[in-house]
Amino acid sequence: MIMNNIYILKQNWRLYLLFTGVPITSISGNNDSSGYEKPNILVFMADDLGTHELSCYGGENIVTPNIDRLANEGMLFSHNYASATMSVPIRASLYTGLYPVRHGSYQNHKSSNPDIKSITNYLPELGYRVGRSGKRHSTPKSVYDFVEIPGFEVDCVSKTAHFSTDRIKEFIITDEQPFCLFVCSIHPHVPWTWGDKEAIDSDKIVLPPNFVDNPDTRNIYRDYLAEINALDKEVGSVIKMLEETGKLNNTLIIFLGEQGPQFPFGKWTCYRYGQHSAFIARYPDKIEAGKTSNAMIQYEDILPMLIDFCGGESVTEMDGRSFLQVLYGNQEEHRNWVYGIHNNIPEGTAYPIRSIQNKKYKLIMNLIPEANYFEKHLMNATIRGQGWKNWLESAKNDPEAKSLVDRYVKRPALEFYDIENDPWELINLGDNQQYAEIISMMENELHKWMLQQEDKGVAMDIPF
Repeated sequence: MIMNNIYILKQNWRLYLLFTGVPITSISGNNDSSGYEKPNILVFMADDLGTHELSCYGGENIVTPNIDRLANEGMLFSHNYASATMSVPIRASLYTGLYPVRHGSYQNHKSSNPDIKSITNYLPELGYRVGRSGKRHSTPKSVYDFVEIPGFEVDCVSKTAHFSTDRIKEFIITDEQPFCLFVCSIHPHVPWTWGDKEAIDSDKIVLPPNFVDNPDTRNIYRDYLAEINALDKEVGSVIKMLEETGKLNNTLIIFLGEQGPQFPFGKWTCYRYGQHSAFIARYPDKIEAGKTSNAMIQYEDILPMLIDFCGGESVTEMDGRSFLQVLYGNQEEHRNWVYGIHNNIPEGTAYPIRSIQNKKYKLIMNLIPEANYFEKHLMNATIRGQGWKNWLESAKNDPEAKSLVDRYVKRPALEFYDIENDPWELINLGDNQQYAEIISMMENELHKWMLQQEDKGVAMDIPF
């Protein structure tokens, strides 16, 4: 009702301007008198998605036709990475273009610094309405001042996930201003209670190579895959809504995977399973269909790219840089290095981690290696544990399972991987003298980044 009243007031105001001879463009925020319709933006974000399970990223277990459609009609990035593998830090990075230390949400559920700006400041200055439907998380409201639109589930641990695009449809058609809309799903975040589990045969599932393989793990993984199917259906419903409103081809559609899932070596780590994230963009006017980019990007680069896409000037205070020319096919590379940060409190005991990588190599620094790693949601079955207890049972009699469990809990100060040949980071080359020079160089680059960010390392993984 409020939205409809605002719409009526706007129409009456426009009639007044027409009768008095005042140009409408003087209040629209768009001084372009050519009649060109500004493009819209729709960002669809998953929650804890293992990117490798999407069929367009080579997944073998399920088919994701709606997400695949975006890849077939747009550009898929093979090297997009989350700097932090928790929802609050990485969403704050997405919305601000800043790394976690600089925006302040460098621990999960920690509020951002109140004096920073987000997409809800930058894009309205360019004439855009900025809305969000679904999962929220980022605080304070003064920084992340989205128009909140009912339709998608807000609570990421809800056991049900009914959704509707009706109010989203109202938002995108009841104003002449272009929109930037975030649709934030809760799939496939735990608990894995949604989707058609019976359609997936647990015995035929191809598990990740860093998994303990037992029947319980396979059943849990089946439930997780069912929620990825549910996610894909949500994407399909949003695409259909854009088609029905005639907005599809004048909207830049972006699909994001967020961080990896709540499994060992995924979420809450600096391993590739947690950091590697889907990024797919469709905009037929400028992005050639069916392309794959190998350029390295991070979530901090997305807001600068959106500002660039909307015609705005670059913001020097941001950590990220626009990769719009990569999307347009005018540039092949973007970053030399990708960085990662993890502070384990309040999700477990202190265990700060930092990482750096390029396309070939990955270096991880565990800053207090004398401690055992512990994350309460994954490893404490009384809360929301998803299979860790079963891994421990298998480890009693299975040497391979024991090796994986031990490797997850007890980590060396330095880990180094040839991720080009070992993408699942199964072989730590940190003690191999053959790589001593590259390891030293990457350590120096990582320390330089931490210094630039004013990252205090161990001193940051404390209660806030």
